[in-house]
Amino acid sequence: MPCKLLNLCEYETHKLVRIQSVRLGSLKWTFNGVILMFICIMMLWNKEYQEHDYVVSSVTAKVKGVALTSLPDVGDIVWDVVDYSGPSQGKNSFFVVTNVIVTKKQRQGKCPEVPPYGKVCRTDEDCVKGFWNQHSHGVQTGACVKFDVTRKTCEVSAWCPIESKKKPPKPALLASAENFTVLIKNNIRFPNFNFMRRNILPEMTESYLKRCQFNRHTDSSCPIFRLGDIVKEAKENFSEMAVEGGVIGIQIKWDCNLDGFLRNCLPKYSFRRLDEKESNRTLYPGLNFRFARYQTEKDVEERTLFKAFGIRFDVMVFGEAGKFSIIQLIIFIGSTLSYYTLTTVFIDWLIGTSCYSKEARQNYSEKKVESVEDRKQCILCVSFVDENHIRVVKKSHKKSLQEVKPISVHPCKDDTGHLSAMVGVLQKGNNIIDKPSQVLPRANRPAWCLCGCCLPSTHPQEQLCCRQSIGRCITTSSLFEQLVLSRPLLEAVLLYREPLSDLTEGEQRIAALRNCSYRQYISWRIGAPPRESIPVMPSCSVWRIREEYPSQEGEYTSSPDTQL
Repeated sequence: MPCKLLNLCEYETHKLVRIQSVRLGSLKWTFNGVILMFICIMMLWNKEYQEHDYVVSSVTAKVKGVALTSLPDVGDIVWDVVDYSGPSQGKNSFFVVTNVIVTKKQRQGKCPEVPPYGKVCRTDEDCVKGFWNQHSHGVQTGACVKFDVTRKTCEVSAWCPIESKKKPPKPALLASAENFTVLIKNNIRFPNFNFMRRNILPEMTESYLKRCQFNRHTDSSCPIFRLGDIVKEAKENFSEMAVEGGVIGIQIKWDCNLDGFLRNCLPKYSFRRLDEKESNRTLYPGLNFRFARYQTEKDVEERTLFKAFGIRFDVMVFGEAGKFSIIQLIIFIGSTLSYYTLTTVFIDWLIGTSCYSKEARQNYSEKKVESVEDRKQCILCVSFVDENHIRVVKKSHKKSLQEVKPISVHPCKDDTGHLSAMVGVLQKGNNIIDKPSQVLPRANRPAWCLCGCCLPSTHPQEQLCCRQSIGRCITTSSLFEQLVLSRPLLEAVLLYREPLSDLTEGEQRIAALRNCSYRQYISWRIGAPPRESIPVMPSCSVWRIREEYPSQEGEYTSSPDTQL
């Protein structure tokens, strides 16, 4: 389409095909109803009509509890929150000591390194003065000294005696930490809605917080948790986990609905173990760190070294809030309108299956689909007297039209010109009983001719017979004489189309009768040709008409199809 300014004032719309069918109409509305119900369910279930915002939060934790342990060579030690909380573990985390290895009365000095970290030696030459690595407890002095009855190791400058115990005690020394409690305070905010809340709900009083403790079934909103219950909710055993330590995740999920009377915004707690449990039996098990308590004995600094094992609790907050938004509702409705095309796709597929007759499918296809062929591609339609349908073929420049395979097949459709010709025959009272005309077979019949009356041609599109199998030629039919060759009938058709035309004798009149004869044959044998196709007459019929209405010079400048 050429680009013009007037095109801006034009409107284009789609062409629709309406099928009058109770069955298809009921199926359409049933299918549309199912789609509407699905859309409504998804909209309500997923709250697609809401605008959403994600949570911004902060977490603080306060652990409470006291434990008494009896350590070998140390005695009884009371552990309070300062002792067992350990160093800060980062944002939104807290740590509780559950087991320890104690090395007491360490002083700065020289002592043999502990295998396997120290090198086993025989003489001083095996030790390098000043040497150390990442696993050493000190710096080598260059001397080889006795470690035990059977072994010698390189001497190091370090805190002596060096820690020698590797495995933590079983059961854990602070197994009673199972009864410690932790108060988790979580403040959240949804910036887009300017909405703030915390997990200590407004209805919770001070007396309630002093006596409440989280329980999945009886009190799921209490922010105070027993450590043993947390580990149990994570499907772990506190006594086993306390030996070497580990990492537990406390998940707080806020799923908030901020719509009017449906407003609901409460935290939900869940728990799981975060470190890999199976790997704890092989490399780098559990979680531990070291700390020391220093004192001075007779002006000499000493320390007691503690290797602490424990459980780290990571508090993770997730959340999303939703509030009604007309814009989100319109966007959702617009995005779901495309689902209704599934109805059209399904019904079109159903019509194309064997549920409908071949004629109904063909009729629907012709009404719905309008094929536009490339200008370079010529589509022809042909009719054979021994077939009751029309073939649509592509024009070939190499193969004869008689041998070209059809791309589609269509039923014959009556043409108004053909009907008018029949009326003219009946008005004249002609006898239409089929009596063979005396048309002799031609001696130089080409190989593609099956009726015996065609003439050779060098053009593939003219190499067409009236039959697909050997038999009688259509030009021998008396109806061919009455409808196609009858001069009175042709003159009546010409006057019907052009009432003021001059039918005086001459070359012009013969050419008009010849072209009208072509049209009569096409209307009789093909009717209304399929869209975008050109009808082609068989060679025997063309030459029979030309013999009846010949050109004086014997030259025919145009083929019958160009005269239509």
